[in-house]
Amino acid sequence: MSDRSERGDSRRPHAGCARRAAALGLLAMLCFIRLCLLLIGILPVTAFALPANTPTPGFTRVAIDTSVGTIVVAVDQKRAPRTSANFLTYVDDGRFDGVTFYRAARRKSDPNYGLIQGGIDADLRRALPPVPHEPTSRTGIRHLDATLSMARPNRPNSAMGNFFITIGATPTMDAREGAIGYAAFGHVVGGMDVVRKILSVPTCCGSGPMRGQMIIKPITILRARRLDGTPRPTRGVKPWLIGVKRTAK
Repeated sequence: MSDRSERGDSRRPHAGCARRAAALGLLAMLCFIRLCLLLIGILPVTAFALPANTPTPGFTRVAIDTSVGTIVVAVDQKRAPRTSANFLTYVDDGRFDGVTFYRAARRKSDPNYGLIQGGIDADLRRALPPVPHEPTSRTGIRHLDATLSMARPNRPNSAMGNFFITIGATPTMDAREGAIGYAAFGHVVGGMDVVRKILSVPTCCGSGPMRGQMIIKPITILRARRLDGTPRPTRGVKPWLIGVKRTAK
C-alpha cells in the first residue's frame, strides 16, 4: 500500500502539468483565431480606405490646391465608377477652379471632428447633369476618416458639383435601412492637415442642418488637377468663363 501510494503521488503532478499545458495551448489557439478574424475584417477596409499617395491601379489622384494648402484625394474608379467619373469631369473641365470650401461642420461633442464641404455651391453655370446615386451598400466605401463623398439635396440621384471630406468616421452618412446615405467615392491621401485647418476656421449663419456652419471667409480652391491619367474635358462653351478676363501666364 505504501508503494502504490508513493507511485500515485508521483503521477499527480505530471497529470496536472499536462492539463495546464493543454489549457494554455487551447487559449493560445483561441487568441490566434481571434487575431486572424480581426485581421480579415480590418485589412481589406484599411487597404481600400487608405490608398497610398502614389499611382495605384483603380484610383486616380487629384490635387486640390487651396488658398491654405493642397489636399490630395484618390478617387475609387473601380468601386464607384459613375461618381468618380463625374468628379473627374468637373476637375478636367476646370469647373472647380475658383470655387470655395464654404462649409465647416464641427461636431458639438468634439469640434476636432466633422466635415468640410466645397464645390460649385449654387453656381449652376458650372453644373453638369446630376449623377446616379452609388450608395455605400453597393460600393462598400464607408464614411471613415478622410473619406471623400458627394453632397446632394435631400433626394436621390441629385448630386452634381459639391463634395465633402470627413474628419473622423461618420457612419450616419452610410446607406442603411430607410436611408440611401451619401455616395462616398474616395479618400484623402495627402494634406489632412489642410483639411483640419479648414474645419477650424470661424463659421456663422446658414439655415436648417447647415445653421452656424457657413465659413465666414470661404477658402478658395485655386485649382483642381489630375495627378494620374490624361484629362478628358468636355467640349462646348464654359458659361462660367464668359466675361472673365484672362491674365497672361
